[in-house]
Amino acid sequence: MTRACFILSLTLAATTWAATEEQCNQMLEQALQDKNPDTRKQAVVSLSLAATRTPAFGRLEGMLADKDVEVRLAIVAGLAELKTPSARAALHKALEDDVPEVSFAAAKALWLLKDPAGEEALLAVLQQESKSSSGYLTKQKRNAQRMLHTPNTLFLFAARTGLGFAPVPGLGQGVASMEALLSDPSISGRATAALLLGTDKSAATLAALRDALSDKNWTVRAAAVHSLAARNDPALEKDIEPLLDDKKEGVRLRAAAGCLRLLSVPAPKKKKR
Repeated sequence: MTRACFILSLTLAATTWAATEEQCNQMLEQALQDKNPDTRKQAVVSLSLAATRTPAFGRLEGMLADKDVEVRLAIVAGLAELKTPSARAALHKALEDDVPEVSFAAAKALWLLKDPAGEEALLAVLQQESKSSSGYLTKQKRNAQRMLHTPNTLFLFAARTGLGFAPVPGLGQGVASMEALLSDPSISGRATAALLLGTDKSAATLAALRDALSDKNWTVRAAAVHSLAARNDPALEKDIEPLLDDKKEGVRLRAAAGCLRLLSVPAPKKKKR
């Protein structure tokens, strides 16, 4: 390849990269502002796959006033992944949310971040639990005890504590995206398997995940996008990119966040001979 051709190929690649990045950012920004709360929630949970410097991430803190509880819960999960001073400040604000589900989620998020406010809030919950009245928090405690016996919750706990996931600066573990999929009543066993195999680096698993991108079941496609993006291999961005046009919103938005994630990962340096 001549020097001129080489420079031209680099220019074309940079142009394509910029176009894809702009498309992905626009998709996520529009979804965050959509009137449909389900769309906003899908955008928030999908962002957990993107690089934390993605522009849309900066909108999460201001969305804690969203009218929809499910959206606010997803935002709390996303803020926990940011691990920045401003995100922590937003989680402190979420502790004051009028809806117990949101304030309790913020307390758990802060506790996982080893923030003293999280422990204080959970202690307050414990003290309130000791009363004889059976209110919302008692119901939450019973639900939590039941969930501890399910494989999905154990998997999420492992993900939240970093088991099996190599931390990469500026990139979250995509826990909110996983949690949304695993809690979806329509999720198939194959989709769960695709998520569980996300950390397996074998060639056979990679081939299976690539095949799953064209599966008829949308939860399988979404899970495959998630697991491929979580591998942090820039070469896989081209596999995910076609799903930006997927008919299912949950797949499209994860693909957008996944592409942004992989475009932000530096290509591995070639070893000198």
